[in-house]
Amino acid sequence: MGIIGDSLDKASANVFTRPIPKSAGAQIRFLVKHEKGSTRTVARRLGISQRTVERYLKGQIKKPRPELADRLQGEVRKNWQPVVRKRARTQAATATGITIETRARFGFTAAPGTTDDGRIRLITQHLPPVYADRLFTAKDAGAGEQELRNIVAQGLQEVYFKDGGRRANDLLVEFTDIDYLETDYS
Repeated sequence: MGIIGDSLDKASANVFTRPIPKSAGAQIRFLVKHEKGSTRTVARRLGISQRTVERYLKGQIKKPRPELADRLQGEVRKNWQPVVRKRARTQAATATGITIETRARFGFTAAPGTTDDGRIRLITQHLPPVYADRLFTAKDAGAGEQELRNIVAQGLQEVYFKDGGRRANDLLVEFTDIDYLETDYS
């Protein structure tokens, strides 16, 4: 997806109360159960044949190729503990908010006579629930990386740089050259 979308997915994985199944057979069984017994649907999701899925179920194949192992783990993660993930997201979007840690270039559009040259900053900031809700809603609606980046930039602008409206009222923040970004809402 993108830096921000991937970061939200990682944060979602951090709220699991149980680890995902470790063996390929257990992961395949989970996916088949999730797809209501349809080995064809699981095969389509993984990009393998239906017969291969059946062989994993019977224990005839135990160790997948590395690229299949990665796809398999990714598909299991998407569907693992949906109630736990939904509860954590709802909590973040309504009550607790989201924490953003990033190292990126921040440039400013400000009043004449001020320094507005962009520079790399390391920022860890807790954003209120309204920004968590906007991020989750946009991601679920299929928003692109730029739209997610704009939401994070607006949140950091209001909370970090403008200090909730107590300073720099005319400041507009540009959020570019993201080195890394991590989110947490657990």
